[in-house]
Amino acid sequence: MPSLRIIGGEKGGIIIHAPANLPVRPTTDRAKESLFNILHNHFDLDNIKALDLFSGTGNMAYEFASRGAQQVVSVDINFNCYNFIKQSKIKMGFNNLEVLKADVFKYLQKCEDSFDIIFADAPYDLAKIPEIPYLVLDKNMLNPSGWLIVEHGSELDLSKHPRIKEVRKYGQSTFSIFV
Repeated sequence: MPSLRIIGGEKGGIIIHAPANLPVRPTTDRAKESLFNILHNHFDLDNIKALDLFSGTGNMAYEFASRGAQQVVSVDINFNCYNFIKQSKIKMGFNNLEVLKADVFKYLQKCEDSFDIIFADAPYDLAKIPEIPYLVLDKNMLNPSGWLIVEHGSELDLSKHPRIKEVRKYGQSTFSIFV
């Protein structure tokens, strides 16, 4: 497992060594840096509520927490991922990070909360990825000026969704942004 680096905020520059047994494909530093440059132009990141779905190593959750998000919720079904994120949260002192072990689709059906940014990075081969925007947007889980960002393989096209804002491609990865 490659090391992860927190790019910005209070913990910027910290390297996190994730165990090799996690079934993950973390967002690359280049794609993460590009995404946070976009987010900085649209959000005051230290006043947001963020939801990180399919959290994996916690890579994106740490980035939001490091940048001072009011609240960050991390959701992953894998016990090893959940445990790793919980341990990392304690080690880094992220009091603004809540870690949940849950199936993302069941969580989305039951969630009553709303967020400014929802980031979903499902396994690229997951057939249910196109359902995510409908589940989130139909339940009004985004605050009025909020964004849903779905990271997916570049071969998947989500641009026909009626609430797509923009699509950004970074090599094999694509960020589809919904409002």
